[in-house]
Amino acid sequence: MKLSVEKWGDSAAVRLPTELLRELKVSPGDKLNVVVRPDGVLLTAARRSWPLAELIAQCDLSAAEPVDLEGWLGLNSVGCEAS
Repeated sequence: MKLSVEKWGDSAAVRLPTELLRELKVSPGDKLNVVVRPDGVLLTAARRSWPLAELIAQCDLSAAEPVDLEGWLGLNSVGCEAS
């Protein structure tokens, strides 16, 4: 696939065809990460990161503990889990 660099105001732009957006799983308005390499440019979808405070805010702190929690608490760490 070849794309053209076009003038857009004081900048230059490359339009991404719908099929490419579909492959990248992005839509107009989404953000892309750009990595410049010696042989070109790598575009990847910039996935949203979720701050821990935002995730905790979604939790129901009054919910009952899972019935299998005891089994999980007794396991040894196998990687870099926080203890």
